[in-house]
Amino acid sequence: MKHKVSYFFNPDVGNFHYGTGHPMKPHRLSVIHSLVLNYGLHKHMQIYRPYKASAHDMCRFHSDEYIDFLQRVTPQNIQAFTKHLSHFNVGDDCPVFHGLFDFCSMYTGASLEGAMKLNNNDCDIAINWSGGLHHAKKFEASGFCYVNDIVIGILELLKHHPRVLYIDIDVHHGDGVQEAFYLTDRVMTVSFHKYGNYFFPGEI
Repeated sequence: MKHKVSYFFNPDVGNFHYGTGHPMKPHRLSVIHSLVLNYGLHKHMQIYRPYKASAHDMCRFHSDEYIDFLQRVTPQNIQAFTKHLSHFNVGDDCPVFHGLFDFCSMYTGASLEGAMKLNNNDCDIAINWSGGLHHAKKFEASGFCYVNDIVIGILELLKHHPRVLYIDIDVHHGDGVQEAFYLTDRVMTVSFHKYGNYFFPGEI
């Protein structure tokens, strides 16, 4: 049986820069896309340039106040938001960089569109290498993550499916997704991650 695979990639998503010395490197996404093309994997799937998620889309999970902050803050006006930085956990791990909201919009839009295609039976598998920012919380950034595209994608899936199983194989605990659905029986979160007192996000 041949599966229908949808692959989402915005060529601009690799142009963002968290800052000198920061371990998060969006340009790796462009490298991955080049590998997909050069290995001929694109011949086995439909490639889509996803739409950009709106602030309204992001507020399906996140607070209006937090998303408004992400929309407005820039490296140029950051001094005007000094009080907001600690409130929204934005700083060293989650810095303010040029095009921050656009970056969030691109990767979140890809995950949301993938969920929509799954709901409409337009594909069996949806791939978004730029997504998976699983640490972001409802009211704040965390662990290099600003908008939790996974939670937003799952909320979309729940429109058509009674339950969703979320399996996280990142080396870090998918704490943001777990927290989002902790009180519902419609989403089961399973995280396979390294554990240690000094390993992010710590004892959970």
